[in-house]
Amino acid sequence: MSEARILNCETLYAGKVIDVNREQVELPDGAEVALEIVRHPGGAATVALDDQDRVCLLRQFRHAAGGWLWELPAGRIDPDETPQRTAARELAEEAGLVAEDWTDLGPMHATPGVFTEVIHLWLARGLSTQPVAHEPGELIEVHWLPFSQALDWCHDATITDAKTLIGIYRAKAMIQNDLDLLSEGAGC
Repeated sequence: MSEARILNCETLYAGKVIDVNREQVELPDGAEVALEIVRHPGGAATVALDDQDRVCLLRQFRHAAGGWLWELPAGRIDPDETPQRTAARELAEEAGLVAEDWTDLGPMHATPGVFTEVIHLWLARGLSTQPVAHEPGELIEVHWLPFSQALDWCHDATITDAKTLIGIYRAKAMIQNDLDLLSEGAGC
């Protein structure tokens, strides 16, 4: 057996965003364990880069984190919505941006010991603006920072949000790889 098998599942809480279950699971090695699992539909986040090499970051109030965080535009995947569609919707609603070019930066698991949530990361370019459409209860400020400053903030822990850290680092790696390929192709 290469996957775990759920032997029994008790829903402890069923909410608007998450469900919390107590699950009796048989692991791939045959051992049985009782786990508390938070089931989440997943999300998408976008590293939006403009033609001046600036990244769009949101300063958002997060009660669970105890205050304000620097984050990428992101949100929960709605039923029957693809991760890229979620990324585009959230980029428009939270940051007031529409992108022409999308590059998949891959998925990430923020807390895989407890949460089923997978966040899909995207790089967006070819940006144009539109009015933001923040949801009631969202406290969001839209900021543009030089990409190099965002990287510095990742290094010095000004940015602590996992999806934002990973998104910025993956975007940097992809951009660097593209530059390396260009310089190799130029015969330098």
